[in-house]
Amino acid sequence: MAETKRQFRIALAGNPNTGKSTVFNALTGLKQHTGNWSGKTVGSASGSFSLPCGDAALYDLPGIYSLFSDSAEERAAREFLSYEAPDLVIVILDATSLERNLPLGLQVMELTENVIFCLNLTDEAQKKGIAVDAGLLSEETGVPVIEMAARQGVGLDRLKAALTEILSGRRKVQPKRTGLCGCLPEAFAYLLESCGRLVPEGMSREFFCGRLLEGDGSAFAECAQNACKDFWEQEELRMRAEAAELLARENGGSALAEFRELRSLAFLRRAEEIAGKVVQKPSAGDVYTERIDRFVLSPQTGIPLMLLLLGGIFWITVAGANLPSDLLMDGFRYWGTELREGLAALHTPLWLESLLMDGIYLTASWVVAVMLPPMAIFFPLFTLLEDFGLLPRIAFNLDGLFQRVGAHGKQALTMCMGFGCNAAGVTACRIIESPRERLIAMLTNCLVPCNGRFPTLILLTGCFFANGNPVAAGGFVFLLIILAVLLTLGMSFLLSRTLLKGVPSSFVLELPPYRRPKVRDIVVRSILDRTVFVLGRAVTVAIPAGAVIWLFQNAEWNGHTLIYTFADVLEPLGSLMGLSGMILAAFLLGIPANEIVIPILLMVYSQSGMLVEAEGMAQTGGILAANGWTWVTAACAALFSLCHFPCATTLLTIRRETNSRFWTAAAFLLPTAAGIVLCMLVNGVAHILGM
Repeated sequence: MAETKRQFRIALAGNPNTGKSTVFNALTGLKQHTGNWSGKTVGSASGSFSLPCGDAALYDLPGIYSLFSDSAEERAAREFLSYEAPDLVIVILDATSLERNLPLGLQVMELTENVIFCLNLTDEAQKKGIAVDAGLLSEETGVPVIEMAARQGVGLDRLKAALTEILSGRRKVQPKRTGLCGCLPEAFAYLLESCGRLVPEGMSREFFCGRLLEGDGSAFAECAQNACKDFWEQEELRMRAEAAELLARENGGSALAEFRELRSLAFLRRAEEIAGKVVQKPSAGDVYTERIDRFVLSPQTGIPLMLLLLGGIFWITVAGANLPSDLLMDGFRYWGTELREGLAALHTPLWLESLLMDGIYLTASWVVAVMLPPMAIFFPLFTLLEDFGLLPRIAFNLDGLFQRVGAHGKQALTMCMGFGCNAAGVTACRIIESPRERLIAMLTNCLVPCNGRFPTLILLTGCFFANGNPVAAGGFVFLLIILAVLLTLGMSFLLSRTLLKGVPSSFVLELPPYRRPKVRDIVVRSILDRTVFVLGRAVTVAIPAGAVIWLFQNAEWNGHTLIYTFADVLEPLGSLMGLSGMILAAFLLGIPANEIVIPILLMVYSQSGMLVEAEGMAQTGGILAANGWTWVTAACAALFSLCHFPCATTLLTIRRETNSRFWTAAAFLLPTAAGIVLCMLVNGVAHILGM
């Protein structure tokens, strides 16, 4: 009978931008999935691969700098390493900056004995003239060190061989842990004496009892459920444990603060000592990176370059999406004809056929045809900036602005992601550690126009302000983007002084070296992790919304269709805003996707029973003007398109990320209120000036 191989559990830890995801992808290939850590909004990824000693499940922990901070990412990583008891932990170290990466590796050594250091990016270190003595590093730390260049697949076989040796028991790891006794307060000695037997096997007593000193009582509960059952029932030990936990809570003043500081310094000094022995650096720095950063990070040239890059991405996205969108719509029309013939052959009632085809099918196909091409272009381009190393530098340039308004510097990144899709921007807010600042980023993300709103903005500015000139229309849209950024900063400032008061937190922003992007990985990751994710939610919302839109246009109430009745209710507010009740009704019915607001209006104006797409900008402008639109109407409609409630996909994402109806409602009401005020101001000024 064949021997059954064991299933091993391996954790992958490391700082951000060390190539951790590259190692994860190299080991697991396509056998992976993403999700959230249990009970948290922190992204997780897991996968599987085979070793000679058995199958292995690999868990990609969030990129962190320390196990002792209290961000959601660091708590998730610490709890997984402490309580999930992985068989082995791979710590990814950047060979170009070992001293900065090594403290986390030393901290992981306090949690478990089965550790491997993966010294990644050795190719980049070599280019910079940096030499790391892997053998001496292994001797100093007591753990195996594998040199790798994961992007080129160098060292992957050696890593698998080391994993096999340790997991099969042929090699024993004995890490040389950092001595913490010199930085411990008096209360710590009592904890060591009272609770030494509670320490899980393989974990440092100092590390475990330090958590008790900080009042982490969950450590007791975990030990009670796992390895310590045999002696946990002893009454004396139970009483000692409870007394130690009480002592830990009572020592939360200066002694605790001093302990935390000294503990962090101990790991930093040990990392500096080891790096001083094993790393040899050239006298000059990375000339290539430094030369580019003089230009990219300069206040005079960095911001214009950022605007030029983002503007180029928007132009490529809008221009490049036209042809595939048209092709998709042609395909949907063809299949729509086939489906209609099939329904007719089944003798389906006309009203049901119209509901299914003119309502549900047309709305869903419109959402897919309009949303898919821009996202499939924007997200890979955006990820390209990230992979090359420019995206963290954009955040660096904008950090000061967001700090001044009481927000987090990383909100610059989530705001940029929102230009592609607000739902993806909300999901990206997970990178912000502070819950308060994460909420500010989520609530203001929809103030930047997503790909769905750009067609409306371009059409309105082109018809009423640029006389069909695409360059002039682009200039007006650029001004609207600047306005959107200012609105984001203003709303962030308002929230940080009212609903979400607090002091902005500091953060470490890693500026990785410039790297040649891996285009194939970028395309796959962007399409699977972002485009398909967002599109799936959009279609889920569009299907029932299509039925509602059809019902409003075809069902009657007191001799009028429901959409006219709905518009009459909204007419007083619409008039004050320089719009009309029908325009507001179109915005509300267009909540599945911003792309269908203009088609809804054209459907109503042309008395059609389904969404209508006009042939070109001139025809659309003519239809709008024939129904009472002026430049004031267009200006107010553009402002409200820029600043109104998020689409249903974004609202659904906010609900899932916050798990709060209150904050979801706030995300709907805050930008809508701002848009109403802006439109009223513009309309009021236009009336006063007689325009």
